[in-house]
Amino acid sequence: MTAAAGPATSQGTPLTTADGSPVEIRRSARRTRTVAAFWEDGTAVVAIPARFTAAQEREWVHRMLAKLHKQGERRAAAGRRRPATDDALATHAAQLSAQYLGGRSVPTSVRWVSNQNSRWGSATPAEGTIRLSDKLRSMPQWVIDYVLLHELAHLLVASHNAAFWKLLEAYPETGRAKAFLEGVSFATSRGLDKDPAAGSGDAD
Repeated sequence: MTAAAGPATSQGTPLTTADGSPVEIRRSARRTRTVAAFWEDGTAVVAIPARFTAAQEREWVHRMLAKLHKQGERRAAAGRRRPATDDALATHAAQLSAQYLGGRSVPTSVRWVSNQNSRWGSATPAEGTIRLSDKLRSMPQWVIDYVLLHELAHLLVASHNAAFWKLLEAYPETGRAKAFLEGVSFATSRGLDKDPAAGSGDAD
């Protein structure tokens, strides 16, 4: 049950993000301790417990908007550092492993391949090798990162069990990237995608 929801204000003036987007505060009686922030139809939504005081609201809105801003900066930076070569891809894999998997996943090789038509990526845990379909090259970097992390996680957990998906919880774009790839696969399977390089498949 939501106790209150509405645009955030600062001394009567509507509060906005650094880029001018509106901010909405949602107080929920069901939310007792956690605070969340997310984008919804161009509005930055900050969900807080209904019991928060005005001072706590101001503090947490400031924190969560800063978090959203940093996430946006990371996405923008990711779009600029698209790894074009196998060496660059391997270096990027090491960075992702360190950031999201504690550096525990250490592949022996990471490379782009052109012969994967039914999978976005694949891994061979026994050999420590990872292969990404070159059909991913034209996709957003956060999608490539998800597939790469998916395969890095497979070097630690071979099957798609609960332990495997737990490894991917730290990556904030997991759900979004899965939906993106499912949409591409759906469109391609029905001939809706006019780009023959788009391909279809699964990260496995």
